[in-house]
Amino acid sequence: MLSKKVAAAVAGILTAGLAAVVPLSAPAAVGESPVAAAAQQAPAISWGRCKDPDLRKAKAQCGTLVVPLDHADPTGPTVSLAVSRVLHTRGPFRGAVFTNPGGPGSDGTWLAPYGKYVPRKIGLTYDWYGVDPRGTGASRPLLTCDKSYFGWDRPDYVPTSPKIMKYWRHTTEKYAKDCGRSKAKRLLGHVRTTDTATDFDLLRQAIGVDKVTFFGFSYGTYLAQVYATLFPDHVQALIMDGVIDPDRVFYQSNLDQDPAFQKSFNAFLAWVGKYPKTYHLGRGRKAVERTYEHLRARLKRHPAGGKVGPDELDDALLNAGYYNGYYPYVADALASLVNDGNPAGIKELYRSSNPVGKAADNSFAMYLAVQCTDAVWPKSWKKWRNDSRRLDRKAPFLTWANNWFNAPCRTWPVAGKSRVDVTAAGLDDVPVLLLSETHDPATPYAGALAVRKLFPSARLVAGVGGYSHAVSLSGVACTDNAIAAVLRDGSLPARKAGNRADKECRPLAPPTPPKEKDARTAPLQLRSWWSR
Repeated sequence: MLSKKVAAAVAGILTAGLAAVVPLSAPAAVGESPVAAAAQQAPAISWGRCKDPDLRKAKAQCGTLVVPLDHADPTGPTVSLAVSRVLHTRGPFRGAVFTNPGGPGSDGTWLAPYGKYVPRKIGLTYDWYGVDPRGTGASRPLLTCDKSYFGWDRPDYVPTSPKIMKYWRHTTEKYAKDCGRSKAKRLLGHVRTTDTATDFDLLRQAIGVDKVTFFGFSYGTYLAQVYATLFPDHVQALIMDGVIDPDRVFYQSNLDQDPAFQKSFNAFLAWVGKYPKTYHLGRGRKAVERTYEHLRARLKRHPAGGKVGPDELDDALLNAGYYNGYYPYVADALASLVNDGNPAGIKELYRSSNPVGKAADNSFAMYLAVQCTDAVWPKSWKKWRNDSRRLDRKAPFLTWANNWFNAPCRTWPVAGKSRVDVTAAGLDDVPVLLLSETHDPATPYAGALAVRKLFPSARLVAGVGGYSHAVSLSGVACTDNAIAAVLRDGSLPARKAGNRADKECRPLAPPTPPKEKDARTAPLQLRSWWSR
């Protein structure tokens, strides 16, 4: 998932060498999908001033979209969705872009200003929309199950004893039960991706356009696929960054992450090992890995400051697994703990992904609420255990943490349904742009190849050798110009034969540590690690 408010300065505008122009479809008569037929026309949105200062600075407008709780019962109870928009400031006006940052469970109104990052100011010829999906952010009702779920000095994720195994099984089962008793429990049966996709189509109706471009990051790519499957007549173009394979949602896709994150974490350790005089954690990946393993074993015996144990350490370090731009911040925090015994940086990184306070678990609760009901999950604990034991042998960094993170789905209070059969029917002439770094850990590259095969009009732009997740519009001209081209007139790279990328780009380069340690400042907000 794209991190909230990631710095995405657009560096250098180059002309991309594009071929095989696929023209954007002209507006057609409004068609009906099975889901649209069940929903009533959306009411108008009263747009006004945004509360968020960043949205106000971007001259965004905010409002509320009221939609049915159950789209099969359009006259029944409703939910309120927070929506935002930044209107086009240049011509010719090319249409509306709907965005979703991923998760699931992430709020999305903050994405409305992202048009300014598209090269050549092409993004400014569109109206951009952000939405806090049902149950998240400023939408109401808000799902929260246990605001204190992410505590300090928890038992090790790795169940090296029956006692630890029992603790985590009980804890995850209890969380699922708590969600079933939440004040917003009425949401639980109505937060599948099909529900959110239909919400987006009601937004389309409310703003009075026939076709939209859907720009999804991470889980947002699956939402885009489902939207296009349900409402193919209303798709102008699809842009998907960090692509999910719809045939593997979601139990299998989470297992796929474990070895991918191991490779990404190893890449971070190797980067740290290039700067032994800066971080004093060892020279080369193996040396830094030994330092990490010794620290983890020590924290298991004696948590730093009585709070930071091996789980909190791994959750903090996972930020580097998602995005190489965080390498210096994560390395600083690790070095401070190892060399000075100071856990402050690790604590801050842990809390960036595991907040405290009112509704602190909202994103986690909604992540589960969507994934647990979007597909059928195994009920057998033996299968969960055996799969994790197998993967842990080659991917110990994330495997058990990922197991416990998703384990509430095994006993979730609302049963999962069969996944959506994503198809490209009716989309033959729709431009589809796929973006992925080849070592993306959260949505492995195989997913982008699978979706390229599924959509005949799709083209894949790959960041070769990159380990970051969903980082388009971050200044890599080769990638960002491909986005500008498809938004400009539907241009796509020529499709190549075989199961491969249609265009190869350099990946997002990892930074070089600043020479002065005190010149480094942490980003405003690090990505939440449940954002897939």
